[in-house]
Amino acid sequence: MHGYDDDKAKVIARLRRIEGQVHAITQMVEDDKYCIDVLTQISASNSALKSVALILLDDHLNHCVRQAAVQGGEVADSKLEEASAAISRLVRS
Repeated sequence: MHGYDDDKAKVIARLRRIEGQVHAITQMVEDDKYCIDVLTQISASNSALKSVALILLDDHLNHCVRQAAVQGGEVADSKLEEASAAISRLVRS
């Protein structure tokens, strides 16, 4: 079981909406839409992806990391390092 199992349907629905947004961006470029309008839609897609990432991160912390913390030792250390690296990647993006 993954940490996001409870939110899986919500995550999939959001990702499908993002797919539609990205497809619409491609169509905008094909239709020679104004640059700023395309950039605005790219920004919106990036924000939507970050929102999904935060849901997944929250689920990971509350499920996977919490379980590892209960186990303690190397398992806990590994999950904490993994979560820290994921947070770092999100902050940099």
